Amino acid sequence: MSGKDESIFSKEALMGTQAGKDIMKQGLLRNKGYKQFNQYKEKTEQEFQGFAQRFVMSLHKVISADDNPLSTIKKFTDEVGSAELAPTDNISDIKARLSNPDVLGDRVKRILNSNFVKMTFPVFNALYDGSSEYFGDGPSEEKRNAVIDGHIIAIDLSEPMDRIVDRDEDLEYLEDYKLMNPYILAIARQKIAQGGDSVLKAFEEGFRDARIGQYIDVKLKIKPASISDENMTECYKKYRAVMGTAGRNMALNRRPLSDIFHLGMAKAGECVGCGNEIEDAIKNNAVKVPSWPLYYALNTGDVRRGFELTMAKSELYLDEAKIALDMLPESFQLRPFLEFLFLTVRHYNQYWYNELVRRAPFAEFQKKVEAAAK
Repeated sequence: MSGKDESIFSKEALMGTQAGKDIMKQGLLRNKGYKQFNQYKEKTEQEFQGFAQRFVMSLHKVISADDNPLSTIKKFTDEVGSAELAPTDNISDIKARLSNPDVLGDRVKRILNSNFVKMTFPVFNALYDGSSEYFGDGPSEEKRNAVIDGHIIAIDLSEPMDRIVDRDEDLEYLEDYKLMNPYILAIARQKIAQGGDSVLKAFEEGFRDARIGQYIDVKLKIKPASISDENMTECYKKYRAVMGTAGRNMALNRRPLSDIFHLGMAKAGECVGCGNEIEDAIKNNAVKVPSWPLYYALNTGDVRRGFELTMAKSELYLDEAKIALDMLPESFQLRPFLEFLFLTVRHYNQYWYNELVRRAPFAEFQKKVEAAAK
């Protein structure tokens, strides 16, 4: 399996969840879904470093060539509506530091160390290939790399932005990330545009929706007690829009696969978001603000119950994602891959929930939630 923490998919970890046991069973039987998934996992291991190098080279080129980074940063912060993403350190010093390819490579490596990046890279490769086969496209490795790279880079942009806002990781590198953000977005757009006008248009619409979700996320951080079902659903646009749009564009925005991929990836992204909130609670020793566990805990008065209901919510998301499978054309060859993918998503969530129950920090979490609600 692919992920930030490979131990989640170790034999011991897989034995600890029902989904993990199903994964192991499929592996032993060499089921078609397992073989397809493993093929793309191995492909990712071979190609990921090449992608990372292309990313660093492109980023180094645009940063070094920009004579007015202050203007570039201002345009970016105006577009995303977040002045706190502007550097407070001397911009010339940051640019000089990042002009060193080794330093820039280190920063890129850090933000690529993300579950959403590592779990989606093989998925996008599979979706693109499946779509190309279905539509009978001619071979175009350049376009394939550009569209996949562009969407992975766009997803990766959420990593430095979240770290800057949350201030829970890489504190010594946040000023560097602030300067990198506008150029990461520019590279993503340039690459995605190679897929055609309709592909770029779909990305821009998705990016706009993702910004809405991020804006609501920030507002809820300031006033946690204002959380509601409605604003959490809007907040989750940051998962739904980014992942759904990427899925749509792996079919180069052509129906029916564009709509089917959008549904499957959007809902799978929201499902993983639930598991990520549980993982973050464990690692940061507090219920994440905002999050579904916080919403449910505030309304039930019981933190443990809040996490139980979050798992129920994650299953609803996954059930919706599975509807996409039933929409696939009969001639689509990678349905078993997607079925296996959804199994890994379920294991990821079950693993972190079981880990939370094992550690049982609920009394401590309860006090922090009650304090946040005041």
